[in-house]
Amino acid sequence: MPQPERALNPGASPQEWLGSELRLRRKAEGFSAKSLGRLVQVSDDMILAIEKGQYPACRLEVAQRLDRVLGTGGVFERAWPMAFGNRDADKKRPDADNRSCRGAEAKVQVQRGRILGRDEVPPRLGSSEPVDRRAFLQVSGLAAITPIDLAQAAFAPTEMTLPASIGAQDVVQVQEVATAISGWDNKFGGGGMVGDVAGRAMQWAAGLLGAACPEHIRPGLLAAVSRLGIVVGASAFDTYNHPYAAATFLFAADRAEEAGDWHLRAKAYSYLARQSVWLGQPDDGLTHAEKGLVRADRLTATERAMLHTARARAFGKMGNVRDCMAAVGEADEAFSHARPADDPPWMAYYDEAQHNGDTAHGLFDLVILADQDPGRAARRFDTAVKGHSDAYKRSRAISRTKLAALIMAKGDPRQAAAIGHDALDEAGRLTSRRAADDLRQLGAFAAKHNKVAEAIALQERIAATVSA
Repeated sequence: MPQPERALNPGASPQEWLGSELRLRRKAEGFSAKSLGRLVQVSDDMILAIEKGQYPACRLEVAQRLDRVLGTGGVFERAWPMAFGNRDADKKRPDADNRSCRGAEAKVQVQRGRILGRDEVPPRLGSSEPVDRRAFLQVSGLAAITPIDLAQAAFAPTEMTLPASIGAQDVVQVQEVATAISGWDNKFGGGGMVGDVAGRAMQWAAGLLGAACPEHIRPGLLAAVSRLGIVVGASAFDTYNHPYAAATFLFAADRAEEAGDWHLRAKAYSYLARQSVWLGQPDDGLTHAEKGLVRADRLTATERAMLHTARARAFGKMGNVRDCMAAVGEADEAFSHARPADDPPWMAYYDEAQHNGDTAHGLFDLVILADQDPGRAARRFDTAVKGHSDAYKRSRAISRTKLAALIMAKGDPRQAAAIGHDALDEAGRLTSRRAADDLRQLGAFAAKHNKVAEAIALQERIAATVSA
């Protein structure tokens, strides 16, 4: 049963008056928050946050787009200076004194001249314009920045508190936390303890951005926080916490741009592309992949392969045979020039096994949606399964599951069942909703072979496993 909407109080503040007016006019025009967000190029979360008076930094351009879409005659543009013209206005709200993070936020130095060569980041499809830290915390549901102690939750050697000022050791610590969480996520999936630790680590790292920081250290801090954001977003994506994952990826992309780090920016957009495709929004996924390829000359061959693979997956989900095959070819061409020594350390995962598995996903959709030859995808999935080490159990399990599904749909169901049982042995121990959904798809294909005992047995085991 849907929850009743929160009652608004337009007399409480200028922001809340504007939010109340926005909700009134949105409903009068018959828009959902999502549909209105698409028309004005922001997320539905941002629309809802503005309506509740909880979004601290709405840009004038957004107010103008709202006026155009809703036909207000300029109401929101005229109200904007009062509601948002003073970026410190949110400090005067009644609850400001109760938020421990406010004092730290006052110290954040907004850097200009980002790597796209503009003072402002252009609007993203389905999101706000630059996602600053306070906006990220509001929209994504991170209520407040609090110190965390990973030593109690996992195996971190030191207590992680917010320092009064940032030093090089703090940057190293963020990097080490990102590496640790990434390793756990790849091995066990993003659920359970991994997701819990990841969420609190993100709160802690976002808090570091509010501490005093020497100028020569700040780019490194921004890059480290961006890297952690990508890792935490990936963990949330794996557990289907999609709004939080998307907000975290966007936050990471913005921090990468502030740091001038093209490599982290590309990785963040790669994940946004993959998530959009997974959610059945391949056109959005293609847009994110293309954004990641901006100034591809500054990316390594491996990173270009990663982004072309994301394009292939988007085209595959569209059933677009020609463009998907072309994108796979571009990914293969880029990967043929890969030199691991040129890549950032965190790109080490993208080896031959990962490349084959990722391109196979795009080809898989062509088989299912456009009745293409399954051989190409099957060979690539097989290469991925054989190449992934135990450090990447989730990727290996997913590739094995997709290989079984491919053969179950287009080949010998008995062979597919044997592969499927191997996939279950591994995937059944993961805390990954993506892996579970791939198993469900395999089970659905197996159910079509209702006269093949091996397929029936696999389908029954899958049903028991994913419902456990």
